[in-house]
Amino acid sequence: MSNPIAIQPYYKMERKIHSLKIEIIEHQRLLKLYPDRIVSAYREFPIEKVFDLSYRSMGSGHGMLYIHTQQGVYPYTLRENPKSFILAVKQFI
Repeated sequence: MSNPIAIQPYYKMERKIHSLKIEIIEHQRLLKLYPDRIVSAYREFPIEKVFDLSYRSMGSGHGMLYIHTQQGVYPYTLRENPKSFILAVKQFI
């Protein structure tokens, strides 16, 4: 696999329940843009099936990046504005 053109960090929160206690685990992950696809930890989006990317700020430096595809819209939770990642993707779609 070649080097990605752009990388966008995102995170997923996981909650585990142990008897009387809830454990919250934060998983740091990366979205990677290649000329023909966007790759997340568990999904791969062929670039020809991506219609758009949008971002909604939730305040306090957090926000949601949405990848709009033929199969639906996929949300990713971010800690930083993905403006440069969105611009890079829009060069290919």
